[in-house]
Amino acid sequence: MRNKGIQTLLYSTAGVIGLAIILIAANYLLSTVRGRVDLTEGKVFTLSEGTRAILAKLESPVTIRFYYTQGEAAPVALKTYAQRVEDLLSEFRAASSGKVLVEKYNPLPDSDAEEAANLDAIEGQQLNTGEKFYLGLSVGQLDDKVAIPVLTPERERLLEYDLTRAVARVSTVKKPIVGVMSAMPVFGRGLSPLAMQERKGLTEPWVLIAELKRDFELKEVSLTAQKIDPEIKVLLVIHPRDISDVTQYAIDQFIMRGGKLIAFMDPYMYFDQQRDMQNPLGGTQAGQSSLYTLLKAWGLEMDMSKVIADLTYASGAGPRLLPTLLNLTGSALNAEDPITSQVGTLLYAFGGSFKGKPAEGLKMTVLAKSSANNMPVDLIIATLNGEPSTRGFQPTNVEQPLAIRLSGKFKTAYPQGKPEDPFADHNKAQEKGAEAKKPEAPEPQIKESKEENTVVLVADADMLTDSAAVDIQDIFGQRVIVPRNGNLNLTQSLVEQLASDQNLIGLRSRAAFTRPLTVVQTMVAKAQEAYLGKIKALEDDLQETQKKLEDIQKRRGDVKDKSTSVVLTPEQQLEVDNFRKRAVQTRKELKELRRNLRHDADTLEFWTKVVNIGAIPLAIIVMGMLIGLARRNKVAA
Repeated sequence: MRNKGIQTLLYSTAGVIGLAIILIAANYLLSTVRGRVDLTEGKVFTLSEGTRAILAKLESPVTIRFYYTQGEAAPVALKTYAQRVEDLLSEFRAASSGKVLVEKYNPLPDSDAEEAANLDAIEGQQLNTGEKFYLGLSVGQLDDKVAIPVLTPERERLLEYDLTRAVARVSTVKKPIVGVMSAMPVFGRGLSPLAMQERKGLTEPWVLIAELKRDFELKEVSLTAQKIDPEIKVLLVIHPRDISDVTQYAIDQFIMRGGKLIAFMDPYMYFDQQRDMQNPLGGTQAGQSSLYTLLKAWGLEMDMSKVIADLTYASGAGPRLLPTLLNLTGSALNAEDPITSQVGTLLYAFGGSFKGKPAEGLKMTVLAKSSANNMPVDLIIATLNGEPSTRGFQPTNVEQPLAIRLSGKFKTAYPQGKPEDPFADHNKAQEKGAEAKKPEAPEPQIKESKEENTVVLVADADMLTDSAAVDIQDIFGQRVIVPRNGNLNLTQSLVEQLASDQNLIGLRSRAAFTRPLTVVQTMVAKAQEAYLGKIKALEDDLQETQKKLEDIQKRRGDVKDKSTSVVLTPEQQLEVDNFRKRAVQTRKELKELRRNLRHDADTLEFWTKVVNIGAIPLAIIVMGMLIGLARRNKVAA
């Protein structure tokens, strides 16, 4: 019996040692294999394919310097967010195969880390204690550096996009070349009617152009161009009034060979100076611009005789209501797209809309849209205010696309080849007296783009003018520009996105980390309904009581002889006292009802959290107990 006990002990010890050896060996072998499963809805811990593609193409290391002030003074919400930022940076480092280097700094007051943060343009936020809290990062490669001065939870959905964009910018050796084509004096050349009257010099460049010059090399492209320079990566077209088929063909071939297009067209450009000079009364044909042939080939059209009026997003009110001057906010902007999700507000002035279905092989993404409470109106009433602008208003009850993105493989809009130049004979006549030029050999036509491409179309061009987009102030002799809305931000972001890596275009907006208890919110709303009737009855009773008291006070105040006063009878005085007691009691009951409503809502939310958090552990405990009882009964049997 004793030998049997010793034998059992030896077997047990050997089994434990063998199991330990197996676990150690398994851990050692599996430590070389990395694998993660993201079970969250929206894949908040998974990098987008576009991010992975950009990181895979890095040729030299990129350093991300993460500045985060640690300590007791830091708000808890920002501490939690900072941890999520650090987790995302770890994902970047892992996905780049070591090409992304992450350095973490704690910029305490008067430390070397704080000085480094200031040199990297990281902004410190003032806390209630008076200390500065830093939460930002700097992305650098060699001498190029891009800073994200402040990281905020409000922009968390775009955190991956901002990081990837910064990595793409610093890894680009040369500034992208952006072409700008416009019938307007966007570069400052050309005279406005006012400048002509006052005999002033050339007009100032648009603020948009000045802002784009900071990050890109701009090249002006003539509205009569027959070829787009191959060095141009993105072509920005603003109000292409009277554009010819020859120039549209040049744009068509530019897209076929991989160039990106951003076009702001308009059925009625209010700020078109040419319109004022040609026809002071406006007219139905003035200030219009469109890429007719290209739109038709892409399956789209834009009604050039009408602009969109929208009572939901209309500016002004009452007699100053202007339903064709739209302030697009909230649901009008695509919250899932990185470009429009954080724009804020767009001023959409006398713009049109797009109709039709994209051609085969193209996908349309709506970036901005009207509400269903819209109606296309004639140009003649586009600028009317108040009641005349809404007379006969009949909503379409269908949301209209105002700004769209087309993506896919584009086919040429000119399958028959390059159209003839209507001014060819005129140009030849001008060249007769000059030295004859050797005609250039025609380039072979590209029928279809080899790779997927992107085109962005907006049915309004007024939104880019200085008058619509910015306030220009003169402060102590300095020209200070203050944005009125997100119009310039939208355009700059579009150019930056298309001028960067192609993979940046398809980058998704990450799902939110904080998920509200929508079920609880619904249940709370239902619980509120049970109280609303009682609260409404008590409030009505209180108002009626107060009204009666005011009537009595008013009768007493209407006495002409102020030396005398109205003496209330005992019955009237008793009625007044009862009214006052009733008002006090009603207020008390209202407070009690609202307190009970808040208590019920808090209790409901608490127990919902308890069930969500404790359900699985409790189920495991119960299952373990059942298995234990089953084994015990089996052993006893």
